[in-house]
Amino acid sequence: MNTSPAPIPGRILVIDDAATVRMYHRQILEGAGFVVAEAINGIEAMEKALSDRFDLYLVDVNMPKQDGYGFLRELRSRDIHQAPAIMISTESTGQDKRRAYEAGANFYLIKPIKPDELLSHCRLLLGPGGIA
Repeated sequence: MNTSPAPIPGRILVIDDAATVRMYHRQILEGAGFVVAEAINGIEAMEKALSDRFDLYLVDVNMPKQDGYGFLRELRSRDIHQAPAIMISTESTGQDKRRAYEAGANFYLIKPIKPDELLSHCRLLLGPGGIA
């Protein structure tokens, strides 16, 4: 009999100014067993990252107040838990991808993203137990 505890689901912060995108990502991720929180821009996301621990960040590029690049640069400069980040954007040039990786992204995906593609990237970064 296996008495080890069940894996802890990954805690994912979805950062996007569009409510429909946040809801879409939330439905996919929660349906797969992940715990999801949301932020509408980089400033709100940083406040949440400083007060809570996340295992993965899904980050939009274009947002008011602080964009995704600025959020990732600030996150990576802080002395806090460093979780992987997937930047998800409609911007699709090589320069956009390069800026994302330079800011600290682990993957760069183009919207609209299919549910199976999103989940496969999340699971790859979080590992089989759900947390990084």
